[in-house]
Amino acid sequence: MTNMKKNLKYNLTWLVLMVVGFVLINVLEFGGIIDALGEQTLVTIGINIILATGLNLIIGFSGQFSLGHAGFMAIGAYVCALITTSIATPMGMVIGMIAGAAVSALVALIVGIPTLRLDGDYLAIATMGVAEIIRIILNNLKITNGPAGLYNIPLLATWPVVYIMVCLTTLLIVNLIHSRDGRAIMSVRENEIASESMGVNTTKWKVIAFVVGAATAAIGGALHANYIQTIAPTDFGIMNSINILIIVVLGGIGSITGTFVAAAVLGVLDLVLQNFGTLRMVIYSLALILLMVFKPSGLLGTRELSIRKIFNKFGHSKQKGDA
Repeated sequence: MTNMKKNLKYNLTWLVLMVVGFVLINVLEFGGIIDALGEQTLVTIGINIILATGLNLIIGFSGQFSLGHAGFMAIGAYVCALITTSIATPMGMVIGMIAGAAVSALVALIVGIPTLRLDGDYLAIATMGVAEIIRIILNNLKITNGPAGLYNIPLLATWPVVYIMVCLTTLLIVNLIHSRDGRAIMSVRENEIASESMGVNTTKWKVIAFVVGAATAAIGGALHANYIQTIAPTDFGIMNSINILIIVVLGGIGSITGTFVAAAVLGVLDLVLQNFGTLRMVIYSLALILLMVFKPSGLLGTRELSIRKIFNKFGHSKQKGDA
């Protein structure tokens, strides 16, 4: 009961910080400090955070190397786009995100049971193949409009919607990681043989992490579709999966805080380099190389910004002061 109260306190603290962040962005927009381009950058950063935290759960916490994230993102994008085109309301957006996440989770479950018995490079190749199969299917379906894709999708993914979904998906993943189930998932990462000897069903927990990561990727895809308003199968190729992987590696594999920092740094860097034209990607790539040379473990490694630790440190300081 005490642990439940503590977890509630930590979650409420994070919720307060999230509300403060929301108000701050509103104030900056109202004051004209954040313009239309700045808002677009915020939305892009938010969507990348959702995608990268889901992938970090798979790679950083369950220890499985996946390159299929773009495929699950595509499922979420197309399912949500088809629903919101018919129901162009906020409720349609909610239904679209839930449906996209459900379909993506189901596909991840079907795919994950056989493929997650593989390890390392073999798993990466298998998941990359799955993403390509999804892309080819979307490229040949009549309902998805084939290679032409979907257009005139309602603009329902405004920055407040993206911000709220970033908060919800992050709370979901962080609470999963800190739960008993999360410890089982991380035990698989640390030593799969030892975990099995202790009675942990390693395949089950790898599949659960994979399914949750796929569901969050679908939410990111849904937001992408309803913000960009035009999607095509070519938007969800292997390079899209690699771009998400870059955020995870740059921030620190196994660090949710690092994912936030890396997504923000890359988003701002991309905004700053807009005026450099074709040189933008060269400078962008060079900056990534330099960062990885000097910080091979990522910007934060495995370190996290923990409210729990802050409370514990404050509690210890208070006890010493009373003594």
